[in-house]
Amino acid sequence: MKASSLCFQAAVLFVIAGMIWGIVMAISEDHSAMPAHAHLNLLGWVSLFLFGIYYKLHPSLEDAKSAMAQIWIWIIGTIVLAIGVAMVHTGHAAGDPIAAVGSFIVLLDTLLFGWLVYRGERVETSAILASATR
Repeated sequence: MKASSLCFQAAVLFVIAGMIWGIVMAISEDHSAMPAHAHLNLLGWVSLFLFGIYYKLHPSLEDAKSAMAQIWIWIIGTIVLAIGVAMVHTGHAAGDPIAAVGSFIVLLDTLLFGWLVYRGERVETSAILASATR
């Protein structure tokens, strides 16, 4: 599977989960978990879709193991963070350390993505310059 495909497929699953969660909150008239719902949609739907676009536009990363690792780490971090934030906002203090772990996973994975972006740009620029001098 290509990195962009994994991003797009996971993003769709996250947005479906987020929509169902939003509908459940509306039906129950209990919106206490709304911050977790927002995190799930932003990190799961929006961020993964944007990662997918980036990977699609940078074919050198499409099959890279580092890109696939970045995506899976993001998926795990998003799930852990959303669970922790939901627990905190529904009155379960035990969610604080879970949310903290999820936050650090997402932060570190953002750094990994940044490294892939800067490394990928340098690799692609070097390849373009090398082909231009031939």
